[in-house]
Amino acid sequence: MNTLKAGDKAPQFTLNDANEQQVALSELLKQGKVLVYFYPKAMTPGCTVQAQQLRDHQQELEKHNVVTVGISPDAPKRLAKFTERDELNFTLLSDEDHAVAEGFGVWGLKKFMGREYDGIHRMSFLINQDGTIAKVFDKFKTKDHHQVVLDELASAQ
Repeated sequence: MNTLKAGDKAPQFTLNDANEQQVALSELLKQGKVLVYFYPKAMTPGCTVQAQQLRDHQQELEKHNVVTVGISPDAPKRLAKFTERDELNFTLLSDEDHAVAEGFGVWGLKKFMGREYDGIHRMSFLINQDGTIAKVFDKFKTKDHHQVVLDELASAQ
């Protein structure tokens, strides 16, 4: 796993959202900075807490001119259920072949309860409008993820 770092160019991507509409990073960047957060699986406990916190603090992120996008290997139908069930107010994207996760360097070997498998490592990337990565967030608790991002945005002003 070769994870991208601050200063690296973010890989351009186009993925389907929960409604199977294509969403391109290049279009998102026209709206402001983009917080791309990778999470393992929709509707699991940790991923739900993380998404709910981002949902509840979306207005604060928008005040910093940040667009939030969650990416997982889930199919669009599962993302639609997650969005509806938790009333999410940001876009979730489907990376079923995990090509985008691999491009960002967040797909790799994981260990859980003595089992090893390949999967998404929970990480986030704050991307500047010029497409460079401003900050990588890799150490946080799911319930505090939003605050770590907001603290970074406040300190960067």
